[in-house]
Amino acid sequence: MKIIILAGGGGSRLFPLSRKSYPKQFLCLEDENSLLAHTVKRFMSFVSAEDIIVITNQKYLYHVQNELSECNAESAHVLLEPVARNTAPAIALGAEFCRSELACDEDEMLLVAAADHVIRPLDEFKRCVDSAEQAAKTGQLVTFGIPAKRPETGYGYIETETTDAVVRKVTSFKEKPDFVTAEKYVAAGNYYWNSGMFAFSLGTIKAELAAYQPEIAQQMDGGYDHLLAAFGDLPEISIDYAVAERSQNVCMVELSCYWNDIGSWDAMYDILPKDANGNAVKGDVLALDCKDSLIMGRDRLIAGIGLDDLLLVETDDVIVVAKKGESQKVKNVVEKLKAMNRKEAVEHTTIFHEWGTSSIIGQGKGYRMKKVRVMPGKKLALQMHYHRTEHWVVLRGTAEVVRGEARMFIHEEESVFIPQTVRHQLANPGKIPLELIEIQNGAYISEDDIVRFADPE
Repeated sequence: MKIIILAGGGGSRLFPLSRKSYPKQFLCLEDENSLLAHTVKRFMSFVSAEDIIVITNQKYLYHVQNELSECNAESAHVLLEPVARNTAPAIALGAEFCRSELACDEDEMLLVAAADHVIRPLDEFKRCVDSAEQAAKTGQLVTFGIPAKRPETGYGYIETETTDAVVRKVTSFKEKPDFVTAEKYVAAGNYYWNSGMFAFSLGTIKAELAAYQPEIAQQMDGGYDHLLAAFGDLPEISIDYAVAERSQNVCMVELSCYWNDIGSWDAMYDILPKDANGNAVKGDVLALDCKDSLIMGRDRLIAGIGLDDLLLVETDDVIVVAKKGESQKVKNVVEKLKAMNRKEAVEHTTIFHEWGTSSIIGQGKGYRMKKVRVMPGKKLALQMHYHRTEHWVVLRGTAEVVRGEARMFIHEEESVFIPQTVRHQLANPGKIPLELIEIQNGAYISEDDIVRFADPE
């Protein structure tokens, strides 16, 4: 069996923690492991890392590689989508990679899962996967449904035949409903939340795509490299619309273990431990006379007084406050911020790079201060600025600095000044992360004032 993990991004309903530059699959919400790391570890309990394919896009490559390293799963395969094209083309890319590059035959089982779901316990999940695998071996396209325990407008629904069988024929797929319709689904008893997970053989998914999405299937015929080159021309469509809703060959296995797609702050509240008053708190929080609330802080003390059924999430540049039950509307906030061209809609104050991170810690007219972290063995591009100077103060580690024709080493509690129009480069030659404060001064300090050069010989 090969596991295809979709890690393309998203998660705007978990704003302000999840943003386009750092989506929710990389967040550490329950413990020190990210949602992606938890997903990889879950599947490594019954397949090897070599059997895992993570599909993401270029800007998340280094995040994915770091998470795989944390899981001791460096041998997993990482496929980079040239552009975002939704789940149907992504799954086709993963399937064709298995056929062309991994030499899988048509009977190879594929399990498709999202990178950012919480599923437990593991043994019960494995039992459900085994049931799905057996059904997939008969040529069926298998989806996983979660019993609809309450009316939920944030999920799509799967309607099945009324039966107690482990594997159930799918009658239809339903879009995210309004609340009244969701109540009817729950009352009917044969509707399930759509988990977005699928199991099928390589031959089955190719045949289903050929029947319902011939444009995608035809590009697969040319092999993996051809499909990758043509990826941008493929239709932007989900696997549900593309195949599952049209096929007569779909069945469902009930996912009888705990599942949560962390699709909202209400869902986040559900998975966190609660105190005696039903409050889920993280960070430096003091909650007085508060009940059934989620309070998450990062960089400052949050004191809550008399809060009931409230969601409060703080980052260093945004605070979101909402009533419980209203958190699906956080996505609307993000859309409005995008329309206003607010950088908060897509970026954190901490930006992740191939070489490490940079965090804005203060700024004003003519100046900006950053905390820069460079990982061992990494370096920034050789560059120059027309309008600003930079002053680097090393906090931890050793910096190797190119300034003009000079090369020098700067140690803890030492600093170096970079004048305007002088070529410079920063590197970490050491064994521990390099941390420094960068102070920028000038009439124009925007990020587009960077001229990059080839590295010196």
